[in-house]
Amino acid sequence: MSSLTRKDFRTLSLAALGGALEFYDFIIFVFFAVTIGKLFFPPDMPEWLRQFQTFGIFAAGYLARPLGGIVMAHFGDLLGRKKMFTLSIFLMSVPTLTIGLLPTYADIGIYAPLALLALRILQGAAIGGEVPGAWVFVAEHVPARHVGFACGTLTAGLTGGILLGSLVATYINTSYTPVELLSTGWRVPFIIGGVFGLVSVWLRQWLHETPVFKEMQARQTLADELPLKTVIRAHRPAVILTMLMTWLLSAAIVVMILMTPTLLQKLHGISAATTLQANSIATLFLTLGCVVFGALADRLGAGRVMMVGCVALGASSLLLYQQMTVAPESIYGWYALCGFFVGVIGVIPSAAVLAFPPVVRFSGLSFSYNVAYAVFGGLTPVLVSLLVPLSPLAPAYYVLALSALGVGIGAYLWRQEG
Repeated sequence: MSSLTRKDFRTLSLAALGGALEFYDFIIFVFFAVTIGKLFFPPDMPEWLRQFQTFGIFAAGYLARPLGGIVMAHFGDLLGRKKMFTLSIFLMSVPTLTIGLLPTYADIGIYAPLALLALRILQGAAIGGEVPGAWVFVAEHVPARHVGFACGTLTAGLTGGILLGSLVATYINTSYTPVELLSTGWRVPFIIGGVFGLVSVWLRQWLHETPVFKEMQARQTLADELPLKTVIRAHRPAVILTMLMTWLLSAAIVVMILMTPTLLQKLHGISAATTLQANSIATLFLTLGCVVFGALADRLGAGRVMMVGCVALGASSLLLYQQMTVAPESIYGWYALCGFFVGVIGVIPSAAVLAFPPVVRFSGLSFSYNVAYAVFGGLTPVLVSLLVPLSPLAPAYYVLALSALGVGIGAYLWRQEG
């Protein structure tokens, strides 16, 4: 029964830090969408169309995830995990830095939004390879009995990137006047993200190829056909399982972390400052929850932990939305509690990684996760927005339904483990 060594902790720390910075680079765009819309599109364009096109460019990053993830995973299964792990953060850092230096519509006209779109597509391709690649990388480095903790810690790093983006955006918006923000202030978070991302590229040179991949190389047991072809032909149950778990993950993150601040403002008249502060606290508790639930999965089994955690996630989501109708001043405590139970998603990566054999693990996880996230992550805001007019509790009902799916998945995993 091996324990984590100092080398394991260093690998986890560097992987989580790089993941946080890369996720920050990917999501910082949305925090400055209004400013970017004003700068990168014609000034006489209707406001609704400007915002539509700006968020369209943001969404392009999500649409690029499956292709980027599949291509990088293909080479990750054939050439090595570390090479793709380092390439993904490089492909994220350079576009982020370039966005911060990009001329605006006033400088180069229509080429400004086209350049922004191209850079955003590169970012999407990078994040498509980073997330599953990072989970595979840390899972194959640590002893088998610590895979849950390792993947949970890595996921905590990714959610920490969301928190970092929120904090930086808040600081920039309070430190610059509206005129200064439009002039140079908006560039600062992109330049910071790009520079620190390049530092992470340098730090990842100290990481080593995973023992699992080196053993496959030594035994010459690497895939002898297109890895994705093998996945689709021989591992369809694992693909379906991972896609369903990704649906749960995307529902928890998109609804409870990304959409809830705006929904609470519109549905209950809670101020933007209050909802954003509460969201930062919830995201902090989410980061903690990912580590706790990941560690519990190692001790108790992923199935049992997911069942209990999903019950708590569904209940806390419903309680949050119910309490906001009668006691909106209690938002901080209820949102923090819900954020912690959103951390049950920390169980999902280890279960998904172990669902595929090492020879096609990167390709199987990347294909399943990225395609499912592109579909469900994209449809969730639309579905929730359509349901909200029917009931102010609709967002919670949606998460509750997906939590029930999570309980079913947990029961299936429990039977597999037993």
